[in-house]
This record gives sequence, structure tokens and C-alpha cells, in this order.
Amino acid sequence: LLNINVGGKLFQIAYKVLAQYPITRLGKLALYTDPVKKLQLCDDYLVQKNEYFFDRDPSIFHYIFHFYRSGVLWVMEEMCPSNFVEEIEYWGIHLKYSQRCCRILFEEKRDELSEYLKIEKELEAELEPLESGAQFDGKFLGRFRKMVWNLIENPYSSVPAKIIAVMSSFFVLISIVGMTLSTVEEMKNKTGKMWMEQMEMICAIFFTSEYVMRLISSSSFKNFLRAAFNAIDLVAILPFYIQILFENLEDADMQYHEELHKMENVSKLGKVLKLIKLMRIFRILKLARHSTGLRAFSFTMRQCYQQVCCLLLFIAMGVFTFSALIHSVEHDVPGTDFTSIPCAWWWAAVSLSTVGYGDTVPDTILGRMVAFVCISFGIILNGMPISILYNKFSDYYAKLKAHEMSQ
Repeated sequence: LLNINVGGKLFQIAYKVLAQYPITRLGKLALYTDPVKKLQLCDDYLVQKNEYFFDRDPSIFHYIFHFYRSGVLWVMEEMCPSNFVEEIEYWGIHLKYSQRCCRILFEEKRDELSEYLKIEKELEAELEPLESGAQFDGKFLGRFRKMVWNLIENPYSSVPAKIIAVMSSFFVLISIVGMTLSTVEEMKNKTGKMWMEQMEMICAIFFTSEYVMRLISSSSFKNFLRAAFNAIDLVAILPFYIQILFENLEDADMQYHEELHKMENVSKLGKVLKLIKLMRIFRILKLARHSTGLRAFSFTMRQCYQQVCCLLLFIAMGVFTFSALIHSVEHDVPGTDFTSIPCAWWWAAVSLSTVGYGDTVPDTILGRMVAFVCISFGIILNGMPISILYNKFSDYYAKLKAHEMSQ
């Protein structure tokens, strides 16, 4: 018998049993005759007791010991997959010696653990800034740039930094409210326009100052341009300056062109200006910089893109299928709206979403039966992936909030 001491517990295994597995660590220990090679396989050797000592986990070695006696490697559900894999790799035993049922469950648990650790790492990276204060050490105006960086990027560093973060969200809301009020008929008078223009100018000045401060405090200009939040900040301030540029061009056209040509240019510039003004709606995305909920929603969409694509695929299949069915049973009805399959797409999409505007309805009994099946399919379709997305969003939001509080 070979005496093995694992973490203070003694095990005895016959040499002939170990010799059946020559590629394992204990199999080599039983077959080697050179004492030097044997000592290389273990952590220590007790001459008085003729024991080979291994500084490993004795609780897991029970499964290794059982494997040599029975030839089957048992895997218990309560064991940590990473620790178990590390231990069996040390002893030179492959997972293929385990039963298929145990191996499938073990691999699923290991995949779940690796996915969990991956998500935890990405969640921590979601809250971490692209740069750290240590990157400014030894650089030009490093101390000043670090101070500006803490003021803009780290709201928890000081009271002024927290005030700037609150002001940023406040100006975003003011800008969105101003853009909304500018479309109200009562606000289109001279006084209302003046107030809206002043409000927009103040917001643009603040957003520009914020963007310039972020640019100054950036340690890498290339990384600064690649960051998504910085691109959102740039989109938030560009419409104001583009609008000023186009208004100057409009004035120039009014001075140097003929009347007809002038009116055509004014009309074109007016359409472009409306489109540019509409770009201000993207300023609301700036709230994601200081909103855990919006970050959790964005993170959920990135993690669950497969489920979202699957949902869109099912919706597209349902729209094409039920629009074809409703057209086939309704196209002969006089005055029907289902004159073609493309005309029935809107009805199918509205019915699948269970909104049901009622602007287009079937008239025949068979058509109403198709509509009932379409609505039932939409209820089932929307219920499955949306529950998954909601559960993951709640989980990610709670974890992001916990990481934020710990930081």
C-alpha cells in the first residue's frame, strides 16, 4: 500500500490500483523507482511513517480516492467548479472519467460561473472612468488636469464636483423643456422666441465648457474621441453652432441673390435648420452619464442582444404570416383595407403588439378568427423575452447600484 497524507489526512491505496492510471500523479508515484523523481511529485516525504505528503484540499481528495477505487470520478453539485478543476488537474485526472450526467451538470455550472464572473467584471468596468487620476502623474500640467478631471468625471470626489454633475443634468432637462416649448404656438411670438434663444445659448455655453474641460483633462486625445459619452456631448453642442452658421449663410443669401433664388435657398436652409434643431433631442442621452438606471438599461440591451434579435425575428415572422392570412380571407370583401399583403403589415404589427388601434379591422368571421389567433400569438410572444429582459435589468441595476455605493 502507498501511504498518502493529503492536508493532514492519511489515505492508503494499493500500488497495483495506481499503476492502472500511469499518467496521473499518483500513478507516476507508484511506478517511479527513482527517489528523486518521487520527491518531485509530492510536497514532502516522511521517512519514519513512509508517507508522501501533499499540501492539497483533503475534502476534494476524497473524490480522487474514490476514483482510484471505483474507476469513476464523482462530481458533487455543491463543489466550486474552478476549485475542483484546479484540483483534478493537479492530480492529473481528466473530467472524462466522470459520469455523463455529472459532467453535463458540472460543465453547465462552470459556464454559468464564468458568465457570472464576466458580467461582474463588465459591470465594474461600466462604472469605472476611462482614465484614472494616476495617468496624469509626470505629464504637462498634470496636477491641474487631474483637478479638472476629478471635477468633471468623479462626482464623489468633492462637493463642487457633485454640484457640476447636478448642474449637467439640470441643463439637459432645461434644454429639452426649451426645445419642447419652442414648438408651442403660444411661444412662437417675439418675446417667447427671445427667451428660448437665450435659454438655448446658456445651455450651449455650459455644454461647451463641460466638453472643453473634459478635453483638457483627457490624457489621450484618441481615447477621448472613441468614448461614447464624449460623442454624445459633441452631438449635444454641435446643433447650436451649426444653426448659427446656417443663419449667417441665410443672411448672405438674402443680400446677394435674386428674389426667387433667395426664397428657394431660404426654404432649403429652413428644412436643414429644422433637422439640426431636432438633433438637440439627443442631449437627453447625457443623463446616462449620471444615471444608474439608464446605464443598467444600456448594459441589459448589450448583454441580451440575442434575445432582442430573437424577439424581432419572431415579430417579423408573425407580421408576414398573419398579413398573408388576413389578406387571403379579406381581399374579396368590398371596400376592404386589406387590398394587398403590404397593406396588411400595419394591421399585423399593431395586433401582434396587442395595441389594437382599430383603424383597420377584418369584416368576415374567418378574418376575425385570424385576428384572434394573431393577438393570442402576440401575447405569448411578448410575454417570454420581456420577462427575461426585465429580470436581467433588475439584477444588473441592483449590482450597478451596489458597485456604485461601494466606490
